[in-house]
Amino acid sequence: MGNSATDQVLVHREGRAGLIVLNRPSALNALTHAMVGRIAQALDTWEHDDRVATVVITGAGDRAFCAGGDIVAIHRAATGGDPAAVEEFWRDEYRLNARIARYPKPYVAVMDGIVMGGGVGVSAHGSVRIVTGRTRVAMPETGIGFVPDVGGTYLLALAPGELGTHLALTAGSAGAADALLCGLADHFVPAERLPALLDDLAESSVHDALARHVAPAPPGVLARQREWIDDCYAADSVEEILGRLGDSGEPEARKAADRIGANAPTAVKATLAALRRARALGPLEAVLDQEYRSSCAALATPDLAEGIRAQVIDKDRTPHWNPATLDAVGPAAVARWFAPLGERELGLADLTPLERW
Repeated sequence: MGNSATDQVLVHREGRAGLIVLNRPSALNALTHAMVGRIAQALDTWEHDDRVATVVITGAGDRAFCAGGDIVAIHRAATGGDPAAVEEFWRDEYRLNARIARYPKPYVAVMDGIVMGGGVGVSAHGSVRIVTGRTRVAMPETGIGFVPDVGGTYLLALAPGELGTHLALTAGSAGAADALLCGLADHFVPAERLPALLDDLAESSVHDALARHVAPAPPGVLARQREWIDDCYAADSVEEILGRLGDSGEPEARKAADRIGANAPTAVKATLAALRRARALGPLEAVLDQEYRSSCAALATPDLAEGIRAQVIDKDRTPHWNPATLDAVGPAAVARWFAPLGERELGLADLTPLERW
């Protein structure tokens, strides 16, 4: 397999379906800038091609749909490389996320295996989102000193109750039933039925194809935890959330508090603020504009480079956050993640509600 975008994203038509295959299985189909461009190009071509009734996106291999963005390139930028290159990648990636959400033809995302970060951005904004028994959906950004992006704060802010806050602050993952409950997916199809589903999508309407393969998802865990999740995460500050989790008496709540405590304090506080603000911003485009501010701000923090080092590069899983404690992260440190960028704004929302803040 070569390294060009043509090899990394396979694009072809099969019957009435336009197929996009993320094809970097050895990297869990992680997205590069060139891959984002190739997906966007395919969508542009097929929008006006009457032979294509449905767009279908899948990932090669059986481990992952897409494990996120090209995090090693982001690490290079955060440690003295070229931040402008990563900012340009994000600009194109977030534009693609918005394009998928507004695409005029059915966009079927087969979210089989690991779906993280940037993988959520090219799937969960689609009109038809399919999960399997192997699906694990996560926005694990707080674990690397980052705030959920690619429209992640938009999706998580829309999840019922405080489920999205729980997933974001813990950097937790959701299986099929939990992804359905959180509004991150629409249908469960057993993994062994996927080849037949893809064959049907090439010949039938989306509704007819789904009707033949959709099944009930095995039970998840979040539905049983809704009561304490909604109560604990409704608090106004991370410190108060942790207090409620500790006091709840639920063993799972204590585990959640431990997970939040292991994540980057600044990113956790910025993420809570981002989610609360996203609820008031309205359309996806306005939230992507806010996320672009946060992502650019993250590049200037020591935590992003350190988080990627600890989790992805050295894999020692012992990041040294700076600052190391929540009480050392004041309001000004959080506000920096939302500071206007002037001419560098993403500018997806025409009359941006961000101006209200």
